[in-house]
Amino acid sequence: MVKPAKNTICLWYDGDAEDAARFYAKTFPNSSVDSVHRAPGDFPSGKKGDVLTVWFTLMGLPCLGLNGGPAFKHNEAFSFQVATADQTETDRYWNAIVNNDGQENACGWCKDKWGVSWQITPIALTKAITGSDTAAAKRVFDAMMQMRKIDIAGIEAARRG
Repeated sequence: MVKPAKNTICLWYDGDAEDAARFYAKTFPNSSVDSVHRAPGDFPSGKKGDVLTVWFTLMGLPCLGLNGGPAFKHNEAFSFQVATADQTETDRYWNAIVNNDGQENACGWCKDKWGVSWQITPIALTKAITGSDTAAAKRVFDAMMQMRKIDIAGIEAARRG
């Protein structure tokens, strides 16, 4: 077993934690599936030998995927925010999630096929909204509110006015 971090994100899945971890590992840099552990006995949502937990690293963050069954679902109260450097990176992550049976949402949010929410957030957007020019921040914010995947050219145009 990998030595656990002092603080680990635990994500609940309905039997497909390993599939999710493998998708994240191939999609995001500094990500890996670190270990897969099978249940030593039957449990409420599975049988002895089924994958119970998957330790994985997601963009440097230690995570544990737990195959806990159908009792709990992911929702937008928890999301991963991914800061992207340019439109190519933004498109790559967004398209990987959405085109793998995911779902588009507003303002740079999308949801993967396991129900985990993601904010694919260009650094240009964050800088423009948090900058000292409040009029530009408002224009950028209004432009972002009309978008699904963030369009950096549109954000820059709104910033310039």
